[in-house]
Order: sequence, then C-alpha cells, then structure tokens
Amino acid sequence: MHGLDQLISLGPALGVGSRTFIIQLALVLGIVVIVAWLFMKRGAKQLAVRRLLIIAFAVFAVLTVLFPGMLTRVANIVGVGRGADLLLYATVLVLLGFLALQEARTKAAEKRTTYLARRLALDEAEQPVRFRERSMPGPE
Repeated sequence: MHGLDQLISLGPALGVGSRTFIIQLALVLGIVVIVAWLFMKRGAKQLAVRRLLIIAFAVFAVLTVLFPGMLTRVANIVGVGRGADLLLYATVLVLLGFLALQEARTKAAEKRTTYLARRLALDEAEQPVRFRERSMPGPE
C-alpha cells in the first residue's frame, strides 16, 4: 500500500478552494484547445504518426500539469534538480527541432517557388521568331 500512497501524493490538488486547481484547469484546457486546433487545422491529410505524436504530447502535458511531483521524480532520475528545469530543457529541444523543421520546409518552398517562376517565365516568353518579326520588320 506504500506505493499507492506515494502515487496518490503525486496526484493533482483537486480541492475546490485550492489555487493550484485553477492553474491546472487553465493549463489542461489550454492544452486541449491547442490539440483540437492542430487537428482541425491539418484535417484528414495529416499523417497518423503525426497525430499520435500530438496525442502523446498532449497526454504528457496533462500529466505534468496534474502530477508535477512525478515530473520532479523523473528529473531526479535523469540527474536534473527540478521538474521545471527538465521541462525547460525538453522545451528547448522541441523548439530547436521545430525551427529545424520549419527551415527545411521554407527551403523546399523556396525551391518550388523558384522552379515555378522559371517555368512560368519560359512558358510566357515570346517566341524568338515572333520577337524578330516584331522588332526588325522586313523590307516592304
């Protein structure tokens, strides 16, 4: 029973008068709204793997809000002093990954735009024969 008591002590402070309940509720609602927006924004074209990652992140985020003591214990296991520090480090890694992904997408979009602009310029260019006829009229 000792293990169950420890698990319960890590749980959320769900007392109605508790101030932590307010922030926990606000954070969980924020996470749910962001995840819902991501699903609506992406639609059915989004890959199943990406959806699973979003769900896993949402579950992790809700667990860290509701069980902050568990995050601190995980931080201690991996050699970080506080759960908040571990969360900060993880956030920096995720942000750097997101920036790298956006950079790759931007470069790919620039390449596509350059190709399309060149293709459009070639397709709309005046034929050399017509240009010569227009610019150098023959003897009349």
